[in-house]
Amino acid sequence: MAKPKDLIKKNSSTLDNASVQNKRGSMRHRKIEDIMTPEVAIIAPESTLYEAARLMGEKRIGSLIVKKYDTPLGIITERDLLNVVSCGVKLEKDWIGGGASIREEKVEKVMSFPVFKICFGSSIKEAARTMIEKRIRRLAVCDAGKLVGIMTASDMIRSLPQVPETVKVWFEVDYFMTKQVITADEKMVLENVAEIMAEKRVGSVIVTSQGEPIGMFTERDLLTKFLAKDKSLMEEVGNACSSPLITAPIGISVHDAAVIMTAKQIKRLPITKDLKIVGVLSARDLVEAYARG
Repeated sequence: MAKPKDLIKKNSSTLDNASVQNKRGSMRHRKIEDIMTPEVAIIAPESTLYEAARLMGEKRIGSLIVKKYDTPLGIITERDLLNVVSCGVKLEKDWIGGGASIREEKVEKVMSFPVFKICFGSSIKEAARTMIEKRIRRLAVCDAGKLVGIMTASDMIRSLPQVPETVKVWFEVDYFMTKQVITADEKMVLENVAEIMAEKRVGSVIVTSQGEPIGMFTERDLLTKFLAKDKSLMEEVGNACSSPLITAPIGISVHDAAVIMTAKQIKRLPITKDLKIVGVLSARDLVEAYARG
């Protein structure tokens, strides 16, 4: 059986191959329309949280625009669902502290609002700065007042490997990563893990076995594996986390971190020093780096 440390995946070959194959096209003049997601998933305000979770799970997305009479009223995200679960909402058969049921609670009760918008023809740099200023990870893209797409931090990550050296995303990740590493023992039940994530306002925890990292559990895992399937949260997190860990060494550049995250299709990258995790780089951290570049 592999030791916990052996489950931390090495990424040098992934990075080297992606760097060699990557063509650094000019991004300086590219617009939001070039990288946004044009298909906007929507939901009605009177829909239930279970319907929202199921739709996000099926589409493997982290948010839905809440719309009524062709007007965007708000947005519901996987973070909103995490907060609701941690505050005492129950599943159909399982109490999570004695609250309402996600089959009964309405989207309009917990959605975030207003919907922050940006013009279709705006630059990617402007979108990045707006996200950082408003402390959000998603922007509704509008053209002449009409909703035509959505721009997320993940969309921006996919664009970063193409940024030329002159746009300076060559900062080291040390300056942008979150240095507080939140962990959860593999035996901890998901109900308690969700409470910790909501309390600490983080989108993931490092799962450990005997103090050593073996995987990561994220908001997306909670959404797709449990809320969308109406499964109990009394399962141990060690059985639900993503493993092995994909990591990168301290001192790596923001650009190279984006290459790894794009290739592996992840939104959070643990950063290591001497095989110990010393921070976590998120999609939002990369957006901040790009906004400053």
